[in-house]
Amino acid sequence: MVDDRDDRDGPLDRDDQEIGATVAEDTDALLGVLPHFYRGEVSQANSAQDRIDRTTDWAIALLAALLSLVFSSPTMPAFLLLIGLFVLAIFLVYEVRRYRFYDHWRARVRFVQENVFANALEPVGVEHPAWREELSDDLRNPTFKVSTLEALSRRIRRVYGLLFAVIGVAWAFKVTLFTPERQWTEAAELPGVPGALVAAGLGVFFVVVLALGLWPTRRRAKGEIHGAEPGDWKND
Repeated sequence: MVDDRDDRDGPLDRDDQEIGATVAEDTDALLGVLPHFYRGEVSQANSAQDRIDRTTDWAIALLAALLSLVFSSPTMPAFLLLIGLFVLAIFLVYEVRRYRFYDHWRARVRFVQENVFANALEPVGVEHPAWREELSDDLRNPTFKVSTLEALSRRIRRVYGLLFAVIGVAWAFKVTLFTPERQWTEAAELPGVPGALVAAGLGVFFVVVLALGLWPTRRRAKGEIHGAEPGDWKND
């Protein structure tokens, strides 16, 4: 009896290893596998979205607690807000990575919707003629669909730009209106760092954040909604 395995095959015969290839030749089998694959990708996208939401929730909770602490007493130093700014930046770094994973799963979900389900409902052609090959390549060699810069820009525009702005406004109020007995430069200073230099550094930080948020990169993230106006398809 001839053994059709080689040293790299493992415990299964070559025919057993290539069982997935039989699905490609059988339309019914492929249509039976696709729903399971689609549900799995949707589940992965939902899990990734939950992880993003948890990071955002922690960032908002931190901001609320920090504002309550800093404005609870006139003696509370303003530099606590700068520490909070640094911690929020760390949250942003984590969320950028999580967003890239979310967009990866979401892109696959939309890819199947565009090329399988949309064409099944109205067979006017697929968005990507080689969708099976493209999806197979992505399953074999998964890649992020959005760059770190675009993910950073999107999270700043959607969430963290506002959180940073709240801390910036709170810091300005803290060193001016809430410490009237001292000059704002005295209230803003750090150990060994003049207040004017701290304010200048904070200004540079916000300029960088604004530039990143408005960076005109070509969109690569897989958008869910096309068009700015609400549709009326239910009334057609």
